[in-house]
Amino acid sequence: MSEPEFPEVQMHLVRPRTPVTGTIVESTPCLNGRSASFVRHIAVDVSGTPLAGNFHAGQAFGVIPPGEEPSGKPHSVRLYSIASPSWGEDGQGQIISTTCKRLIDENSSGDADEHELFLGVCSNYLCDRAVGDQIQVTGPAGKRFVLPVDRDHHDYLFVATGTGIAPFRGMVKELLEHPDGPSRSEIHLVMGAPYGTDLMYHDWFKSLEETHSGFHYHTVVSRPESGDRQYVDRYITNAGGALHELLARDRALLYLCGIEGMQNGLYRLLEELGVADEYLVMPEEMEKIVNAEPDQLRKIRPRARCMVEVY
Repeated sequence: MSEPEFPEVQMHLVRPRTPVTGTIVESTPCLNGRSASFVRHIAVDVSGTPLAGNFHAGQAFGVIPPGEEPSGKPHSVRLYSIASPSWGEDGQGQIISTTCKRLIDENSSGDADEHELFLGVCSNYLCDRAVGDQIQVTGPAGKRFVLPVDRDHHDYLFVATGTGIAPFRGMVKELLEHPDGPSRSEIHLVMGAPYGTDLMYHDWFKSLEETHSGFHYHTVVSRPESGDRQYVDRYITNAGGALHELLARDRALLYLCGIEGMQNGLYRLLEELGVADEYLVMPEEMEKIVNAEPDQLRKIRPRARCMVEVY
């Protein structure tokens, strides 16, 4: 088994009680055409703050929206995955980015009588900002969902749903657009979305697949215009071949980011392939993942070769 060595990362250099000011320098749509969703790639200049040059792809930074909660307290910090490599969008570590989806709902409380429009407090605030606007930021946060020190010593399976693609944009950039040249590793990115138009950074990932023989981009659409519905866990389970062979290698690393529950089918696949013990720590009372109840599945913890961020 090839245990990864991870870098020492900076944490909480800027805390919510003492945020610093960042400036919006880019805000552009990043979907694959017209969609009922609204997702933007947002870049923030943090030069002159402790965040500059002190973050890694896969970490997160915080945004504090103005205003107050219903309780009268100031809004709390919201975390956003960093979508840029460790050298930032600018190559100097001064500009970080994220992938932000507007939250628009008619019923946020579960009360059937409530039908007023609800807008996400921070996501809509952030998407509303124009280039030149200033925001209050914190971070960085997170220490485990990062790339290993020796990027070429491992192969990678990245699995994303929705805006869970954000950290993988930064990681793929780090692996394939590194100043020292592209990684020699085998890299598979599996991206799941409800509709084909909801695929994020789609053209860029396609172009990378065309120019890097070791990079493979898989799209999984759960509500296609025609054909069967697909989900990332079923797609990987049914794919066999290269994806199963990759997971069986002792140099492989598995990264999962997206909606909670996406990991369960992949946990079952790891058991079917006979490699679950290399990626996961199961609770003592669990005999088989395939027979586990949802509350038991939540007790599974990843080992060093498995990184999970679900929300």
